[in-house]
Amino acid sequence: MGQSPACRVTPARPFLRSGVDFAGPINIRVSKGRGNKSYKGFIGLFICIVTKAIHLEVVSDLTAESFIAAFKRLVADEVT
Repeated sequence: MGQSPACRVTPARPFLRSGVDFAGPINIRVSKGRGNKSYKGFIGLFICIVTKAIHLEVVSDLTAESFIAAFKRLVADEVT
């Protein structure tokens, strides 16, 4: 078996080294019941390289503003 990359074996805080990917599109409903509209959305996957943990965020579209908002929610969630 080959050597593991240094970023995977060096101790680090969770999500210090991470990867990002998007899945979708998916249909998002705001509430249950009849007559409610569904919106197109995406799932943002933040993968921690060190621990292989996955953090999921719902993203409304694939713009830079949506990515930055999802990233801020990730950072705020990891700090608390």
